Order: sequence, then C-alpha cells, then structure tokens
Amino acid sequence: MALFLIKDLDDDYHSRVGVWKIEESEQELRELCSIPSDELEEISYIKSESLRKQKLAVRALLDQMFEDKVYLNHHDNGKPYIENDATNISITHTDKFVAIILNDTEDVGIDCESLDRDFSAVEKRALSQDEIDELDDDAEDRREQLAIYWCAKEAVYKLISQYGVDFAEQIEVQDFHPRGEGELTATFIHKDGYEEEFDLEYITFERHVLVWVVG
Repeated sequence: MALFLIKDLDDDYHSRVGVWKIEESEQELRELCSIPSDELEEISYIKSESLRKQKLAVRALLDQMFEDKVYLNHHDNGKPYIENDATNISITHTDKFVAIILNDTEDVGIDCESLDRDFSAVEKRALSQDEIDELDDDAEDRREQLAIYWCAKEAVYKLISQYGVDFAEQIEVQDFHPRGEGELTATFIHKDGYEEEFDLEYITFERHVLVWVVG
C-alpha cells in the first residue's frame, strides 16, 4: 500500500490532507480499494491506463481517510462532492501522486504538479506582469516558482468554483521564495471588484509541488 501522507492541518477548520503515491499495478489498486460498481464501470471506460490508475488511487486514498464507504460524484463544473457525507473535498492527481483535502465546514482547494512539467505556457497565460517580474533568473528555481504559482492559483480556483476565471487578472499570489514548504497569500478578485484574501500552504516532495487552501 502506497499511502504517502495523511496530515491533520494546524488550522481552525479541522482540515486533513492525504497523499497517495501510485506504485501499484491497476489490478493491485482495484483489489486495494472498495469502489462502488457504478464508479468502477465509469473508470473502465477510460482509455488511458495512467488515468484509470489515478482514479483508483483516489478511491484507495478515500478508503484511508474515511471510516465508512463514501460515494464520490461531481457537479456539472467538475467539482467533486461526496454523496453520503457533508464533508467538503478537493482532489488532484498527477501520473505519480493523488492528493485529497477534506474539511467538515469550509470550502477547500488542492493542486499538485510535477516539477518535470513544462511551465512556459503557465508563465504566459496565468501570471500577471508583476508576478513574472518576481521570477528568478535561474532556470530550476524559476520552474519551482512557476509550479507553486500555478498550483496556488488552481487551488484557489477550485475553492471558488466559478466559470470563466482569468488566472492572470483575478488571482494574485504575493511574492514568495520557495523553501521546500511554506505559506502563501493569494487574493481572488471577483468580476464586480470584490476581493477575497486566502492563506495557502505548500510542500515540495519527490520533484512535486502540492498546494492547498481552506476558505
């Protein structure tokens, strides 16, 4: 079993973060998790083996984070929810890791990315000019900064759950210096001009970045 991390967050909201490292075969993951038949059928139609394994790993992680069996579904905008439990949930996955954040009362968002991804497009379409100006000249440090920027904006976007968000104009992340783990501050600017500020946390591990937010 490749349970990588379960972390009770030090906040006022009783949040929990779980991470699963995908090391099993697809068959091993099927045997590990308790999955409803309709969800299993839906997964079986996915052509990509990597994506099927990610979905199964999410289910295996849910089994570790809940005492009782839960039924996972998604709203029309893709936001996940649990049919038989009021707990708020956000999910993210890469080829190697899946991660979940849970909270009993507050909306949540989480995102994970591999540092081996090409982030050049992120810089062009998701960052403001001020954020671009803060990027490091060193290529590897710049890549890590871009990964954290992107994950932070994705996490806030998942929490807000609105259509048509302009990442460069509507989500501002304050300047930061990556150091393995830390805190971030982001502001979401609604289209009517109203601003919401969020505190985020991030960690880096095995060439991956994970960022989460509770709101």
